[in-house]
Amino acid sequence: MGQKKLVRFAELETFKNVLQYPTNMAGQWGGFFGNENPLTLELACGKGEYATGLGELFPHRNFIGIDLKGNRIWVGAKKALQQQLTNVAFIRTQIDRVAEYFDHGEVAEIWITFPDPQLRMSKAKKRLTHPKFLRLYQQFLVPGGLIHLKTDSPDLYQFTKLVIELYGCAVLRDTDNVFKQEPVSAELKIKTHYESLDIAGSNRIHYLCFSLPADLGGIEKDIILKEKLLAHEGTD
Repeated sequence: MGQKKLVRFAELETFKNVLQYPTNMAGQWGGFFGNENPLTLELACGKGEYATGLGELFPHRNFIGIDLKGNRIWVGAKKALQQQLTNVAFIRTQIDRVAEYFDHGEVAEIWITFPDPQLRMSKAKKRLTHPKFLRLYQQFLVPGGLIHLKTDSPDLYQFTKLVIELYGCAVLRDTDNVFKQEPVSAELKIKTHYESLDIAGSNRIHYLCFSLPADLGGIEKDIILKEKLLAHEGTD
């Protein structure tokens, strides 16, 4: 590990807005923030551009960025401290452990911004809008809580639309080209590091906002999803 990373990891230990693999935090976030304001998560937050950006836009809401990479979290946490964003915090952990940290109904919204699209079929269950993850989110989202996906991957966008349809999610907003829509909302103008890179090379940002049904269904729908993905792969 490089010296710069070592310094950052040491500093993370001193940041009051960073919790690393915390325990016994479910149901305790009101006490942590000192208020009962609505809580929003940014999953796979990277450098935390959305957690900090939303924190600036909405001072009467609380935001938590979650990622495994401490070197990246350091960037967002440092910015939040410097700008005195007391409504922004970070958890360093694996995303598939997210349900450990929140009680039922404790989270109002989730933002998933430019996640790894996991394009290979064998990696489909690692997509953060796969029903495997939706079932995790359902454990702590308020009924009707919102999930936002912002991505430059048309494959992840179409996959998520398939999941939404198959599992009976409610779509509140759907656009395949954010910046061709007017007006662009303030939260969608926030740019992540990966958005600026335009890895997909499409110069097009896709956005979905949806909520989960009371029951996502079980193995039967999962089998149908897998069959549809296999059929699609066979046509490529």
